[in-house]
Amino acid sequence: MRKKMLQGIYLITDVEGQDRYSHVELADAAYRAGIQMVQYRDKRRSDRKVLAEIREIMNLKSKGSQLLVVNDRPDLAKVGGADGVHLGQDDLPISEVKQFLGEEVIVGGTSASLEEARQVERAGADYVALGHIFESSTKEKQYAPRGLDTLRRVRQEVEVPLVAIGGITLKNAPQVIDAGADIIAVSSAICRAENPEQAAAELVESFQ
Repeated sequence: MRKKMLQGIYLITDVEGQDRYSHVELADAAYRAGIQMVQYRDKRRSDRKVLAEIREIMNLKSKGSQLLVVNDRPDLAKVGGADGVHLGQDDLPISEVKQFLGEEVIVGGTSASLEEARQVERAGADYVALGHIFESSTKEKQYAPRGLDTLRRVRQEVEVPLVAIGGITLKNAPQVIDAGADIIAVSSAICRAENPEQAAAELVESFQ
């Protein structure tokens, strides 16, 4: 059931680039706007604080129709009852995390090239995230933007749902969809908006 919901807009919560809204408030705004998937991402808070917020978000979302994915932390995702976990290239192996969490839990993986995307899919990921597609204020500048051409090439090679991430806005979202993305991951476009719920609703509409 969960894996059939891998489509549409995917919010990655950000409280480092802004201090007006909490993870819980951002997730709530996204869900109310019609977003199905939210990723909780925080590398600074204590495990206890993260776990408390995961549980709070799980309690406010609609069961069976909305998903919460936790960045990097399979242990906290499992204890908090989250729907999935997102892993970077340097995180725990996807295959081992899937064994730890069980087949019903979503496990997604990051890639920055066609070869990495292939590796993530071969490892058993339920979705492959590619980025950053455009210049991004929230992604580390370790490499140049991958662009729409790379997205198109990955789309031709990868069969699992494809997530495009990095610098995606309401203005360029249609191009990303046309290039083959099943899911558009956004952070700043919602988290740093004056009205996150309105910004989320506009992005949801752009995908329909």
